[in-house]
Amino acid sequence: MKFTKATLVASAAALSLGLAACDGPQEEAMEDAAEEQESAIDAQAEAMEDAGASEEAVEAMEDKADAVEDAGEEAADEMDGM
Repeated sequence: MKFTKATLVASAAALSLGLAACDGPQEEAMEDAAEEQESAIDAQAEAMEDAGASEEAVEAMEDKADAVEDAGEEAADEMDGM
């Protein structure tokens, strides 16, 4: 089997990305908690929409849900770096 330099570099890059993507159990738990919070806030946004809230209010609640999830994932990533 003949490997070119580009093939070896690409393989090494893929392997390193795969290893970097591995999360520890504590990091996974933090990310799961952030996703659960995001789902709960999204459910509130849906309830607001069903109750006739303005589109702006619903979008603000959805933005908050996204921000909560992003913050939780960032915190989990920072913890992993320690």
